[in-house]
Amino acid sequence: MQYIDDISTAVIILIRAGAACRAIFCFIRMMTAEEEALQYKKRIRNTIIFYIIAELAFVIKDLAIHYFS
Repeated sequence: MQYIDDISTAVIILIRAGAACRAIFCFIRMMTAEEEALQYKKRIRNTIIFYIIAELAFVIKDLAIHYFS
């Protein structure tokens, strides 16, 4: 069980880092390409939605593991 927790912790860290890098990249591109600002705003919104859903999935997994163990 510890191995699964270690893997899920590593995946959560990768998701957080990836979402942060994606948001920063979109902010920078939005500042440099003003004509595509709306497109990058949508990408930032989608990145935030992905991050929230990913975090909720791991919270639900942890709740299920602690409930049934």
